[in-house]
Amino acid sequence: MPRAPPRKEEEEEEEELDPRIQEELEHLNQANEEINRVELQLDEARTTYRRILSESARKLNAQGSQLGNCIEKARPYYEARRLAKEAQQETQKAALRYERAVSMHNAAREMVFVAEQGVMADKNRLDPTWQEMLNHATCKVNEAEEERLRSEREHQRVTQLCQQAEAKVQSLQKSLKRVIVKSKPYFELKAQFNQILEEHKARVTSLEQQVSQAKMRYSVALRNLEQISEQIHARRLQRLVGRRASPVGAEASPALLYGSMALPPEPATSSDTLSVLSFQTIASDLQKCDSVEHLLGLSDAASLNSDELEERELRRGAQPHPFKHHRSISL
Repeated sequence: MPRAPPRKEEEEEEEELDPRIQEELEHLNQANEEINRVELQLDEARTTYRRILSESARKLNAQGSQLGNCIEKARPYYEARRLAKEAQQETQKAALRYERAVSMHNAAREMVFVAEQGVMADKNRLDPTWQEMLNHATCKVNEAEEERLRSEREHQRVTQLCQQAEAKVQSLQKSLKRVIVKSKPYFELKAQFNQILEEHKARVTSLEQQVSQAKMRYSVALRNLEQISEQIHARRLQRLVGRRASPVGAEASPALLYGSMALPPEPATSSDTLSVLSFQTIASDLQKCDSVEHLLGLSDAASLNSDELEERELRRGAQPHPFKHHRSISL
């Protein structure tokens, strides 16, 4: 026996068991759990940051009330120190860039020297490879020279700014020595709070990045699930169209419709009036009831019709049939 095709419910169940769906659902759940967990940590970190900020402002205001106006008088000195520190950091960065540019310039010059030695050799005078290498090395030297000069000018500029900032700090320190000493507790406390706030701010920034990455993974998993769902629906639609386009099975034969009873052959002559009778109707009637009384006299009717046809042909001048044909029906 041929195996019956799976039903629609079974096919849908097989599609729902696609391993990709389970995998993407796991990724989706993991990303969702991480989002919830990190967002809770982020809320706590933000709350802690706001609490420390509020507490630092309250303590600094209290300290400022005790020290009086010496804080405002000493503020230019601490501001100059901050600018001098920033200028010093910029000077260090410019020095690193200048050293890197000098190293690149020296390496490019060495490459030019090697290329010139290769071109000057007798066997390489006409070699285009050495010529190309020399041109490339020369371009690198020119670029490195420009970068070195630019880095040198930048280093000189920031160095001058740093020296000016240091000189200003020294000048303010001499002129504001008394108020600087008196306001020192306030600015030290402020520096401590600033350091704590910077640490908590860095933690908040890190947690925000983690939340963003988890949300990105969640979006990717959700997008993958949508693509898998679209593929499944496309396969279902294609299968449905294939079913509708498949050829319909052949119609059942009359022998199957009416059991083992065979239908009589089609009449051979046009004069046979029994062709107007429906044998399918007779067979249907036989299946409905066992009696065949309604078929009595069928042979006489057939003979009568045959006689009438012969008389009509004689009137038209046609030759009569040599014999009369009486069709009998055997049941």
